[in-house]
Amino acid sequence: MKLVNIFVFLLLISPFSQSGDISITHQGKEIITIHPGDVLMNTVLQPFTDHTKVDQIMEQVGKIVKEEPINAKIGESGEIVAEKAGYKLDPKVFTEKLYDSLYSQSERKIEVPLATIHPKVDSEVLASIRAKIIGHYDTYFNSNNKERTHNIRLAAESIDSTVVFPGETFSFNKVVGKRTKEKGYMPAPVIVRGEVSEGIGGGICQVSSTIFNAVDNAGVQIEQRYSHSKRVPYVPEGRDATVSWYGPDFTFKNIYNQPLLLRANVYGGQMSVSVYSSDVINFESRDIPGASKKLPEETELEHRRVN
Repeated sequence: MKLVNIFVFLLLISPFSQSGDISITHQGKEIITIHPGDVLMNTVLQPFTDHTKVDQIMEQVGKIVKEEPINAKIGESGEIVAEKAGYKLDPKVFTEKLYDSLYSQSERKIEVPLATIHPKVDSEVLASIRAKIIGHYDTYFNSNNKERTHNIRLAAESIDSTVVFPGETFSFNKVVGKRTKEKGYMPAPVIVRGEVSEGIGGGICQVSSTIFNAVDNAGVQIEQRYSHSKRVPYVPEGRDATVSWYGPDFTFKNIYNQPLLLRANVYGGQMSVSVYSSDVINFESRDIPGASKKLPEETELEHRRVN
């Protein structure tokens, strides 16, 4: 309220400056230009501003300058790849700079003020929770099926190095995201003994099923899991977890007092998921039946058009 009162006081005692456009810059480059008249309520009420328009400008600038933080992760050689901070618009400082430019003869250029967004997972956290394997599962697939193998590998890369904190719920669809051509997923035009592929992203259910068995082995709380209408070959009966972007999800909750680290890797025709945590975790594992190494028959879908 005090800040608002100060602005009102400035409005009453200061002439509204329309001597030129205000240039908004980010990293030295102009991103938008504001004409003072763009934020006037109307010519009669000068020099009062339209706060809705100011909010719209801040929203526009915020979308342009925002950089999401990048969590620390495990590299290909087992090394920890350091985290990277993100940035977002500092609305309070930006508002102050904007009003200062509007109601004074100060600099007509504003470099966007930024606030740091700290990553959720830093190197220290990652180092502390890769001490002990508390769950693991392997499944197998035909690596000669290039499209399906590609999709499995891509989804595994999305999952790898995911950290689930105590009390947090993991969502497969949220972590992997929508399976689209733009993200690199490919049509997998085959039927794998009863399992018709999801179209773009075929093979994804093998990834979610492998994760389900690994985290179930670790004794976590399964929140949401759906089975295919028919038995699938890559896990024992009743041990699958079907997922679809517009349909079912697979979720589990970390009920332990330590974070969990998911490692997902593909070696040739083998998909592996391991669950790690700190060496002080108290957990109760579950016995899980292993997957067959026998590869199922695959049937090519005829007359299927791949866009």
